[in-house]
Amino acid sequence: MKRDSRLSSVLHALLHMAEHDRPMTSEALAQCMNTNPVVVRRTMGLLREAGIVASARGHAGGWSITADLSTVTLRQLHEVLGEPAVFAIGNHSEVPECLVEQSVNAALDGAFAKAEALLMEHFAQVRIGDIAADFARRHQSIRTPQA
Repeated sequence: MKRDSRLSSVLHALLHMAEHDRPMTSEALAQCMNTNPVVVRRTMGLLREAGIVASARGHAGGWSITADLSTVTLRQLHEVLGEPAVFAIGNHSEVPECLVEQSVNAALDGAFAKAEALLMEHFAQVRIGDIAADFARRHQSIRTPQA
């Protein structure tokens, strides 16, 4: 099963955008995200509706960050993206009237719910600005050799 990597891709794009002093085109972001510009426009459109980015047309146009990244959390981005499934594993629900399936699902439901709640709690504590600051530190450390 293919994993949903939209959250990771959006974070990647936002960090690239934060490093630029001018708007980035969908084509440039597509290269950073290793995807198609149409996917970038669709995804950035969701972020625009949430007030995180803005777009401008024309020669100097593109996408730019409008939100203060120190206030945007991973959980907010997850919600903006439509709250995709957190886990690739899940219950089997081919025959809901099957008592075995019901017993197995009942055993797994609680564990999945607890794990997802814990992850969402963690996502609510992680700010995009903190991730950007971590990137800046890592980037600076490779540009400035250690003595």
